[in-house]
Amino acid sequence: MASPDWHEEARVMVETQIKSRNIKNEALLEAMSKLPRHLFVPDNLRRVAYADCALPIGEGQTVSQPYIVAKMTELLDPQKGDKVLEIGTGSGYQAAVLAFLGCEVYTIERIAALSERAKKVFEKLGIADKVQTKIGDGRLGWAEESPFDRVIVTAAASKIEETWIDQLAEGGRLVVPLVVSFRTEQLIKITKLKGRLHEERHDYCSFVPLLPGVKEI
Repeated sequence: MASPDWHEEARVMVETQIKSRNIKNEALLEAMSKLPRHLFVPDNLRRVAYADCALPIGEGQTVSQPYIVAKMTELLDPQKGDKVLEIGTGSGYQAAVLAFLGCEVYTIERIAALSERAKKVFEKLGIADKVQTKIGDGRLGWAEESPFDRVIVTAAASKIEETWIDQLAEGGRLVVPLVVSFRTEQLIKITKLKGRLHEERHDYCSFVPLLPGVKEI
């Protein structure tokens, strides 16, 4: 079980792991201090839910280290009311951060069990109306709901899929951990301006791989 005073754990997490690493977006810092991260991890790991590391959530997947969630969100720079596509629901924590920031989130997961578990947490937090879920192949995006102001990929991609770019609105941003060498990924931010793509490279990181298709039950 997480400590009854999880608010203090979340506050310390933000101060020592996120603010101290030069994340400055005040709305993001506030959202992560108010979000009960322990709800997104298995019961036996709730005591370490606010630790400075990624944690397994079953099905061979993880919830990312708090700093990495913060860094990717700051690079994405979502604004209140933005329509955001997330590739890889996982635990649902990243989608919840975006919802707490006032975004309209569309999140795709290839593993049905994870998607259903995340939906229950969204309902418990009262944000189910802000997060639309779908079971599918994230490489294909969500064409019927495009364009999106922001696209965030939460698994290691071997390439930037054309569908993500096509579904990104003019002036939109894409953030993705891209495989740059063996077992090494780097956070890439792409901004779409006047039909051209402007790329920036940021932190090195480690994610589970983005896999094709939908996992069969």
